[in-house]
Amino acid sequence: MKILFYDTKSYDRDSFNETMKDFPGIVIEYTKSDLDPRTAALAEGFDAVCAFVSSDVGTRTLEILHEKKVRLLLMRCAGFNNVDLDTAKKYNIRVMRVPGYSPEAVAEHAMALALASNRRLHKAYNKVRENDFSLAGLMGFNFYQKTAGIIGTGKIGAAMCRICRGFGMKVIAYDVYENPSLKDFVEYVSLDRVFSDSDVISLHCPLTDDSYHMINIDTIRKMKDGVVLVNTSRGALVKTDDLIEGIRMHKFAGVGLDVYEEETNNVFEDRSDEILEHSTTARLLSFPNVMITSHQGFFTREALWAIAGTTLQNAVDFEAGKESPNDVL
Repeated sequence: MKILFYDTKSYDRDSFNETMKDFPGIVIEYTKSDLDPRTAALAEGFDAVCAFVSSDVGTRTLEILHEKKVRLLLMRCAGFNNVDLDTAKKYNIRVMRVPGYSPEAVAEHAMALALASNRRLHKAYNKVRENDFSLAGLMGFNFYQKTAGIIGTGKIGAAMCRICRGFGMKVIAYDVYENPSLKDFVEYVSLDRVFSDSDVISLHCPLTDDSYHMINIDTIRKMKDGVVLVNTSRGALVKTDDLIEGIRMHKFAGVGLDVYEEETNNVFEDRSDEILEHSTTARLLSFPNVMITSHQGFFTREALWAIAGTTLQNAVDFEAGKESPNDVL
């Protein structure tokens, strides 16, 4: 099987090349270009393409992939809302994903963001570099015996619940489906109660029509003053303009974001200075209690190798005609 790997980074190449030793029937060619209608024609002669959550896998892209006889779309991520599934089905293009690769990696990063924004570690670091060892503006609060509200308790959310429990926090959660592995220490409550009762709120849910902009000015007003909000899931769960308004209302002790509404691979990639100056993400960076990272929650050695292994196994299962729990379509 020949796979064209879009939007290649050096770490992708390293992890996939190492893992391919266990998959001798697969040949991968790499391109730095991301998948979109302009680059889809590069897939001529390939059986499959490998894309990411930032790729444009809309109607026109899939039409071109069909014309080039591509039969398989491998998403090397959990999310697939960027894929036009109706068009993929129409052209019998199978879509497979990596639903879980290292939930602990993302959950640990979520807690790191919560701690860093609460204790102003980014601000403290910059102060000390300027030989300023004063404590002004650096006060945080203990997480011990506070309430953590986890929205979404799949693999990543469950890992976050366990981390919060280890910090001695009371853990409450909201999910449409309760996770039985958490029943001994997590109390499932309404979404409104998560907003109103939590000292730390962490988002671990997919982006759907129902969850789009779940964090907005109305839900922000329900939160405690001095809450810490963390989002490592999808940027559009948060309405950024409303988040900025909430920060200006002094609602948040800290905000930690690893994803943002404007994100492609990197919100600042290929943007002019003028666009960057007026982007909502750039506005968020102006607040001292906001910590933003570059969608690196998944970025551990263990996660990269797990992504490679699952993606390549998906390709093998497709070629063998096997059904897979990783099938989207």
